[in-house]
Amino acid sequence: MSLGPTLLLGFIAGATILLGLPIGRLRRPRPSLRLLLNAISIGVLLFLVWDVLSGAWEPIDAALGALHEGTGGIGPALGYGLLFTGGLGVGLLGLVGYERWMGRRAAAARPAHFGPGAAHAAELSPPRRLPWTPARRLALLIAVGIGLHNFAEGLAIGQSAAAGEIALATVLVVGFALHNATEGFGITAPLVGDTDADGVPQRPSWGLLLLLGLIGGGPTFLGTAIGHAVTSEPMSVLFLTLAAGSIIYVVLQLVGVATKARRSDLLGYGVFIGLIAGFLTDAIVSAAGA
Repeated sequence: MSLGPTLLLGFIAGATILLGLPIGRLRRPRPSLRLLLNAISIGVLLFLVWDVLSGAWEPIDAALGALHEGTGGIGPALGYGLLFTGGLGVGLLGLVGYERWMGRRAAAARPAHFGPGAAHAAELSPPRRLPWTPARRLALLIAVGIGLHNFAEGLAIGQSAAAGEIALATVLVVGFALHNATEGFGITAPLVGDTDADGVPQRPSWGLLLLLGLIGGGPTFLGTAIGHAVTSEPMSVLFLTLAAGSIIYVVLQLVGVATKARRSDLLGYGVFIGLIAGFLTDAIVSAAGA
């Protein structure tokens, strides 16, 4: 398949992430609804962790199998293993470092005046405000993690099309498009009912939602273009594990938000719904023969 039609497939697969973004603009949702949406997002992301790590482990498993059968050496297994470990570590620990840096910025934005003249000093030099709320920063982290995952999906589409496997490429597009529709919801669920430090509602603009959609879905198109030109299994392993590490970090953050509400029932229901949604889309792809 030529580059033009291949890029169109990549665009279709990535653009469906926009379908789930409008949920972030809900006005004043009930607290229980917000908690349920947050939990569903956790379920979707947990599925993605399984999906991503399964794909990243396949080359390692194949290399170990070849080593056992005597048809391959230890080199490929070690190489893929180092990529797997490195990508997972950078994806997870890199976001730990980013969050600590953002925490220091937030602390620096608070007023540092004490004593009788503190109120007057605060009026003269009001505290600097961070441009984004914690929920928006969390949505950005989710978009980055999903974007890394979608880049690897784009590589698969591009490589299949370049190899002439048009039927497989088409099925992959359908499957990834279904996945991306649920991923868009996962990105914006933390934004539902968001407020700033003063309790003022912070409804995301359409521009912000489109930006998050571009970060999450755009890499599908980019990966398709690169995959059509270059076939690289190590690159797929690297980006899949980077995605897995970042998504695991985000899941931990979302679970922390959910446990503070002490509604384990909503957490359980939502995670179940999100997991089933993820596996259902995967089942559709498998039934189609991909």
